[in-house]
Amino acid sequence: MAGDDSHQAHENVQRITTAEHFDAVVLRSDVPVLVDFFADWCGPCRRLAPIIHDLAAEYKGRAIFVKVDVDQAGTLAARYKVSGIPDVRIFREGKPVAKIIGLNKPGKYRAALDAAIVANNGKETKE
Repeated sequence: MAGDDSHQAHENVQRITTAEHFDAVVLRSDVPVLVDFFADWCGPCRRLAPIIHDLAAEYKGRAIFVKVDVDQAGTLAARYKVSGIPDVRIFREGKPVAKIIGLNKPGKYRAALDAAIVANNGKETKE
């Protein structure tokens, strides 16, 4: 596989490397945010990447998707006590409302996102 780009920036997925950027994007969002804590060396994280990209396209306008490399942003991993990866968190109104550890089927992420969107009264992103 020449040039695996599974964790590269995707048009609907932002890569976050600093706490300041995380706070601005995730904690101040008007819509739910899916945060994928990952590492480049993690096999299950690599298999999750295309699922996250597909969900980002599916939920465009209803949720924001970000990736946080735990090796580059260790302070964020520590802040949220990330101990195993992949670790997916759903944030709503600046607070974590769901936590999904390990590689799961897309339906599990959809269910958590749908619950956060319903709780958010169906607000859409400002684009």
